[in-house]
Amino acid sequence: MDIKKIVTIVGARPQFIKAAPLSKYIAELEEIEEVIVHTGQHYDAEMSDVFFREMKIPAPKYNLAIGGGGHGEMTGRMLEGLERILIKEKPDCVLVYGDTNSTLAGALAAKKMNIKVAHVEAGLRSHNMKMPEEINRILTDRISDFLFCTSAKPVANLEREGVQYWKAKVVVSGDIMKDAVMLYEQHAVAPQQVLLAGERYCLVTVHRAENTDDPVRLKAIFGALKNMAGKEKIVLPVHPRTRDKIREYNIDTAEILLIDPVGYFNMVWLLKNCQVVITDSGGLQKEAYYFGRPCIILRDETEWKELVDNDFSALVGANSDAILDARYNFRFNTDYSSNFYGDGNACSIIVRELTGVKK
Repeated sequence: MDIKKIVTIVGARPQFIKAAPLSKYIAELEEIEEVIVHTGQHYDAEMSDVFFREMKIPAPKYNLAIGGGGHGEMTGRMLEGLERILIKEKPDCVLVYGDTNSTLAGALAAKKMNIKVAHVEAGLRSHNMKMPEEINRILTDRISDFLFCTSAKPVANLEREGVQYWKAKVVVSGDIMKDAVMLYEQHAVAPQQVLLAGERYCLVTVHRAENTDDPVRLKAIFGALKNMAGKEKIVLPVHPRTRDKIREYNIDTAEILLIDPVGYFNMVWLLKNCQVVITDSGGLQKEAYYFGRPCIILRDETEWKELVDNDFSALVGANSDAILDARYNFRFNTDYSSNFYGDGNACSIIVRELTGVKK
C-alpha cells in the first residue's frame, strides 16, 4: 500500500476515546506518520483536554478551535480550515471516526482534494433522517474509500445502499472502543466528586439534542429519574448543554447526584461499579455491554441493534413509565459471552488494511 502519512481528524469526546488506541498503535510503527487535527467541536476542557492528557493521545498538531454555531456554520468553517491543513500536510489518507460534523467535514475536505478517506464505525444506521448524525454517517460512508465496520449488521446496511458500486473497500474490523476498554480498563479511577464505595447506583447520561432541546422529553426523563431516586442513588455526569437546559426548563434535580463531566478513566470506574446504565449515548450503550451492565436507552431508535435484539439493552425513548418499567420489570440478558464486536484487535486490522504494515 502507498499510505505512509495519515491525517486523523477528531473533534468530540467519543472520537478522542476511539482515536486513543489507534494513535497509540500507529505511534509504535516507524513506517507510518500520523498528524492529528482537533477541530475544536468539543472545546470545553472537561470534554476535550482531559482525554488527551489521561489517555496519552499525541497532542494535536493543529487545533481549529471551531466550537459552537449551527451545523452549517460549524461544518463550513471546518471545511475551510481542514482544506488549508491538507494542502500543507499532503497526506496519503484522512481518517475520520463516527458521525459528527467533524467527521463529515474531514471526509468532504479530503475527497474534494482526491485524498483517500477511511471511515471508522462505517455503516451504522438509525434510519432517522431527523438526526444530524445520521446525515453525517450516510454522506461520509458514500465518499469513503475504506469503510471499517464494527460487525456484520453495518455491512448489510451498506450493501442495501449499493456499496458494491462505490469502489470502496468494506472491512469488518470490530469495534475500536473495545480496544480502548481493554487498553485502559486497568486505569479506572473513582471520580473525586463522588463517594460511592459499596453503594448501589444507576449511571445516567443525557446529552442528545433530541432530548435536551425538547422540554417535554427532558422533563419526562428527569421525572422518571426523580421517581427512581427514592429507591436508589442516581449519578449523572452533566453535559454542559444539559446543565443549561435543566436551568432553562426549571427542572428539579434535588434528589439526583449531578456531577461535572468526567474523563474516560472516571467513566470506566462508574461503568464497572454501577447497577444499570441509562443513557442516550451511542458509545455508552456498547461500553455497558462490555462491562456486563444492562442498559436503558433514552432514544426512539439505536444504531446498536444487536444489543436491543438480544435483550442486553431496552429501548424506551423519553417516556417516564417506559423508563421505570425497564428499570424494575424488564428481564435483561445476563449472558455476556456473545461477541458481537470483535476481539479488541480493531487497531491492527485497520492499520493492516490501510498500510499493509503489521506490528
